[in-house]
Amino acid sequence: MSDWKFAQKNASEELALLHYFSFTKQQPGADVTFLITVKEFVTPPREQFARFFAQADKEVNQKIAPIVPTGWGTSLLDALSDCTRMIRDFPYEG
Repeated sequence: MSDWKFAQKNASEELALLHYFSFTKQQPGADVTFLITVKEFVTPPREQFARFFAQADKEVNQKIAPIVPTGWGTSLLDALSDCTRMIRDFPYEG
């Protein structure tokens, strides 16, 4: 266990280490770069079972039902993969 995790005294504090990733979606007209932040929680947030949460900085599918790509997982890879899958699956119409 990394020592930063000992800074949390209570699970309700939701202390998390942030990991940043850049992801470029290639599409006709122009490429779009997304910044993805993955939070690595010491303990899963209340009512969650996974310690890793990924969220992109832009919405996709703006014309029909806008959604911010996200992903939960028991590892950084799981959360990041879920988030990038949503970016790939939905159009960026910004």
